[in-house]
Amino acid sequence: MRLRYWPGRGGWVKRFLPRSLLGRSLLMILMPLILLEAVALQLFYGSNLDLVSRRLSSAVAGELGLTLALMERFPGKKNRAWILEQAERQFGLAISIDDGATLPNTASVNILGPMDDDLTAALREEFKRNFHTDWISNPESVLVQLQLPQGVMKIAVPRKRLYPGTIYIYVLWIAGTAALVFAIAALFMRNQVRAIRRLSQAAEAFGMGRDIGFIRPEGAVEVRKAATAFNRMQERIRRFLVQRTEMLAGVSHDLRTPLTRLKLALAMLPPREDTRDDVAEMQADVEEMERMIGGYLAFARGEGLEQAETANLSAVLEEVAAGARRAGADVSVQAPPTLTLSLRVDAVRRAITNLVDNARRHARHIALAAVPQGRAVQVMVDDDGPGISPERRESVFRPFESSEDGGTGLGLTIARDIVRAHGGDIVLEESPLGGLRARIRLPI
Repeated sequence: MRLRYWPGRGGWVKRFLPRSLLGRSLLMILMPLILLEAVALQLFYGSNLDLVSRRLSSAVAGELGLTLALMERFPGKKNRAWILEQAERQFGLAISIDDGATLPNTASVNILGPMDDDLTAALREEFKRNFHTDWISNPESVLVQLQLPQGVMKIAVPRKRLYPGTIYIYVLWIAGTAALVFAIAALFMRNQVRAIRRLSQAAEAFGMGRDIGFIRPEGAVEVRKAATAFNRMQERIRRFLVQRTEMLAGVSHDLRTPLTRLKLALAMLPPREDTRDDVAEMQADVEEMERMIGGYLAFARGEGLEQAETANLSAVLEEVAAGARRAGADVSVQAPPTLTLSLRVDAVRRAITNLVDNARRHARHIALAAVPQGRAVQVMVDDDGPGISPERRESVFRPFESSEDGGTGLGLTIARDIVRAHGGDIVLEESPLGGLRARIRLPI
């Protein structure tokens, strides 16, 4: 049963999560790393960086305040020039005054980090005047303009006076370490998932009837145990199939002796008018049983020996149609010229032949078609016969199920076993021709 995504219950989150084991495993590794880096950066920005930035900004604002206080205490052009020269030499502040100018009314541009906000707060606390800060015009300095009574003071503050240099080293260190840890974890996880993927591919191939042999246990201890258990299961299933096939083939072969005696006894009966019809019916029953036993023996021999190989399904359909035409049937084929997939060719040919022969007994025209759909091929066998009622379509696949429209015997049972051994299935539907459609699904 497939789970639905219920809104409001977190189901929508599953749509964005990876579906593979490797993707989910890497996500489980990546999310704690991201959370750890986020916490570390938050602590750094919230405590260390913020604290250092505030102290650097306060120091610059205090130096500007001292410079301005000296200029007010010792007025005059010579004193002002000396004070500005000392400010540049001692503090590294390039200061100039534009006499008679007015500070333009422009907004400051915020940058990443707390530095601009801390400098603004320090200047606002130090000076009760209008000012403007420019962090983007000069890559080496922060330009500060301060409104004075006599004009505008322009200060070029070196960025290294406001930027803590360890922030880049810290970010690169935690990002590089996280990337290295994630790469190592991804490498180890990929090797573990590779063993699981090989195990799943082997199970899928074995379920489709391909002889893949034993798989080599590798990976973690649990994966090795699963591979070993799969090899044992594979061997037990093979042994069971061989024993079942040999037993039933032996039973079918042994049944030929009493059937031959019955056939001979019926042939030796003296001809009488009152028993002629009964003898003819018994002979027909014996011949029908011989055909069923012969068909099952052919199936048992092919089931035990044939291996899957890449084959052209369209060519197989043409062969089946040609055989049905020689028997007097009207058969048409519609399939791509080249439709190759891994098949047990003789077994698939036998399964489709059984379906065509069953349709030929009840219909005038038969249509074969093959259509690729995604990772599977749909093979349709349509006829214009009387069809089968929906409530009885499943029962005709039972062995020796007798009916006026489905016949008796093992034909449809063997056909379904062959298709299911390839990983597919057969379903019966209503045909567009008015009769019955047998739809075969074969995985690519």
